[in-house]
Amino acid sequence: MQTNFSIDQLADPDIQHAEDILRKCVHCGFCTATCPTYVLLGDELDSPRGRIYLIKNMLEKSSPVSAKVVKHIDRCLSCLGCMTTCPSGVNYMHLVDRARSHINDNFRRPFSDRVLRAFLALVLPNPRLFRLMLASGKLAKVFKPLMPRNISNLLSLVPTKIPRASNTDSVGITRAQGKRKYQVALLPGCAQRVLDPEINEATIRLLARHGCDVAITPSTGCCGAITHHMGKTSLASGSMKANILAWTQEIEEHGLDAIITNTSGCGTMLKDYGHIFQDDKSLAKKAQEVSNRIFDISEFLAKIGIAGTVPLKLTLAYHSACSLQHGQGVHQTPKDLLSESGFNVIDIPEGHLCCGSAGTYNMLQPDLASRLLDRKLHNISMVKPDVIAAGNIGCITQLSSGTETPVVHTVQLLDWATGGPVPAPLQGKHPLINSS
Repeated sequence: MQTNFSIDQLADPDIQHAEDILRKCVHCGFCTATCPTYVLLGDELDSPRGRIYLIKNMLEKSSPVSAKVVKHIDRCLSCLGCMTTCPSGVNYMHLVDRARSHINDNFRRPFSDRVLRAFLALVLPNPRLFRLMLASGKLAKVFKPLMPRNISNLLSLVPTKIPRASNTDSVGITRAQGKRKYQVALLPGCAQRVLDPEINEATIRLLARHGCDVAITPSTGCCGAITHHMGKTSLASGSMKANILAWTQEIEEHGLDAIITNTSGCGTMLKDYGHIFQDDKSLAKKAQEVSNRIFDISEFLAKIGIAGTVPLKLTLAYHSACSLQHGQGVHQTPKDLLSESGFNVIDIPEGHLCCGSAGTYNMLQPDLASRLLDRKLHNISMVKPDVIAAGNIGCITQLSSGTETPVVHTVQLLDWATGGPVPAPLQGKHPLINSS
């Protein structure tokens, strides 16, 4: 793609990187077939190729950002299916992130949209505040019909039951069972530790059972993905720097074989720290060292090997989270681990398409998210599984909202197969489980 940035514009490293990405696009259109919004809407401007044109023109011009451009960029899920498909290696993730940052700095959204985005950026990265807001949301559901649409949409996502907080993912170290083979740190996450604390409990049990000391490092918190993907770059940067410095200290003092994440959206963000801070002389090396140690839990388990078999043969539909299969290129590994642990793993038709969760997408674009969820659940129903497995809390929450089939994190199933308890979503859901 031909670009027309000025010399002054190209002096900005972010614009220079954007130009490098834009010039790789050859307009082939392969990306349109794997873009969920284009599949739904059939609008070229809601395809990666169309958005790339919009972003190019927006970044080249000094004129105000138009509402039309913002609409089509906002509709992008950042599922990154286009990157898996692209034969030219266009890094759409970095390009759309740059576009969102530009929009955040140069476009004034309607008041209600600004309030909603500020609310999400404040609450979701803070587990205590998020828990409080969920509890308040349960009470507020009574008044849902009287509330503005964007607020009523949020209330629809509030779970009927909020799990108790777990002590397992507090700062400290869980020692390996038997001889220690590995020293790892776990990112406990933000929303996940509130919505389903059993995921971290299962992760820690499973790692300890396989010879890992598991540390929750002080001063680590939100990975920055939530705010970063809303274009709030400065806010996200603060979270990222805190994690980098905390893990760097842990590496220097105790050594770390790996930093584990069991939320694939976080994992994609963490693995990109090296790129994000490549021009920061004080943090570039540290950020890259941290990124080099990031492993999705499935990647790390495949590396160290696990032993165990689930006591019964359940048919399992594996939902490959976009941030895992497209963002990190991890697709077959979780399925192999589940198969080796005794599950009958089956693929979901159109498994490359997003379920509609996509971080804050189902809160900011509820209509499109709902259509994608319906499509995903229809495809899942075609294979008639006993269980749905996924490696991302956003997907688990989204899928669970529309089906009676239990949706369980991959790590909970692997924990069960290697000696852990039956995952809570499966208890009472299958007669063979209760008798096993």
